[in-house]
Formats: sequence, structure tokens, C-alpha cells
Amino acid sequence: FPNATMASKLFRCVLLLPLLALGAEAFTSPILPLRSVSGHVSARKSAPAISMQKVDDKTEVREYFNSEGFNRWNKIYSESDDVNKVQMFIRTGHQETIDKVLGWVDEDGTAAAGNSFCDAGCGVGSLAIPLAQLGANVVASDISSAMAGEAAKRASEMELKGSATFETADLESLSGSYHTVSCIDVLIHYPTEKMDDMVGHLCDLAEERFIISFAPFTPFYAALKWVGSMAPGPSKATRAYLHKEEDVVASLERRGFKVARSEMTATNFYFSRLLEAVKTQ
Repeated sequence: FPNATMASKLFRCVLLLPLLALGAEAFTSPILPLRSVSGHVSARKSAPAISMQKVDDKTEVREYFNSEGFNRWNKIYSESDDVNKVQMFIRTGHQETIDKVLGWVDEDGTAAAGNSFCDAGCGVGSLAIPLAQLGANVVASDISSAMAGEAAKRASEMELKGSATFETADLESLSGSYHTVSCIDVLIHYPTEKMDDMVGHLCDLAEERFIISFAPFTPFYAALKWVGSMAPGPSKATRAYLHKEEDVVASLERRGFKVARSEMTATNFYFSRLLEAVKTQ
């Protein structure tokens, strides 16, 4: 390892393996690099290590979040006490990322001014709903009908200054034009070659700004993936991917966007790089 601090962190993670065993089912997270590498991580099975079967990430994600994944993540992204320690770390980390986005938006007043927002991969509405509460007019979507339906239900129970509509849609099928497009903790489901196309499509929808988060690839996080893979528990339900920050930035720049602000959120089991990119041409 490059330094003693990194080695020390990894050693502490090894010591946490008993905890991982207790919370192993949480490792189906869309935001956990613990089971990620720059390529893909297959579910633990007794099948041969090498497989020529083509991976259909979108189908896996759709099916997972319309079934057991919905029940698990709906609980994590709520105020339920029925979560384990690993899931609580994930909940806390994800909310920190959401709060950072809301801080940016509150600072520049774009939501309060009633600007249009597109939240791609909205989940249960963790970002879309508070944006609408601030005054934004939000069009939100998710590949999972269960997630989009839960988000709509939650929004209907809130008082919104703006508006929020929810639909079931693959983010690459989205159309329209919006002041700001956001895509939070979604790219972990897709490899770099798909990431570039997705970023390109969402940039086409953004008039002024694109806010995106992803699990960053670093040697340390890749090492954490190895530690996570040692934890006993259910097979991982979806593949997970880390992305090099320079690859995401390059994808944005090819579409005429420049990173204006960035943040990093890291808890024990959640790692997410957040970028605000503004249109330059």
C-alpha cells in the first residue's frame, strides 16, 4: 500500500469481517464499492470462475429493484429502525450526498426560483422530493416501477412548493430539456463503456448544469472490495462498478461541461464522489 494510513484502514476493515457477516445482505447496495472493481463483480456462485454469458446490467437492475431489492432499499432509504449497522452506514452516507446537492441548490437559489430539474434514477425520491419542497419543478424517473411508485406515494404525503412527477423509465430513454439534470448513485450499476453513453445522453438534457455521483475507483477501494468479498452471506444480487474520476470528467468535458464543484462522501460502507458540472458551450 502507498502509505501506512491506507494499510491501517484496510487492517481495520479486516477486523470488521464479523460485522460484515451480520450485514452481508446489505452488500447488494447500488453505492457500495466494497464489492466493486473497475470491471464487474459477479455474484458469488458455485459456477466456474470464467463465463462467456453476456451481462445485461439493465435487466438485472430492473428485476432486482422490482423485487427483493425494493423491499431492502425502501427500508434503508426511510426512517425505519429495522436496519443493521452496515445498512445504517449506507443510509447515513447516501443522505450526506443528498444534503450536499441540496446545499448547492439552496445556495444558488435555482430550486427556489422554480427552475426545472430532471432526477434520473430517483429511487424513492430522496432528492426529487426535497427539491420540489424547495420550489423546483421536478421530473423524476427510475428504471424500477416499484421505486418510482414509492417515490410518488411519498411525494403525495408532502407539502411541495414546486412540483414532482414520477415515471418508470430507463434513463437513456428520457427526453426533454431541463435547467439541471441530476443522477445520484446510479452509475455503480453500469460499466465504464455504458457510463459514457449515459452521461452523454443526460448532458443532452441539461441546459445549464449536470450533477452526478459515482463510486470512485482507487487502489484502496479496490482493496476494500476484496475484503467485502470475503464476508459470508447471500450472493450479490446485482453487479457493481467503480469509475475512475478522470473518465467521468472526460465524458463530461466531451459534451461541453466543466466541473465547477466536487465533494466526497465516505462512511465505512459508502463511498461516493459528487460532481457539479456546468455547461460551457
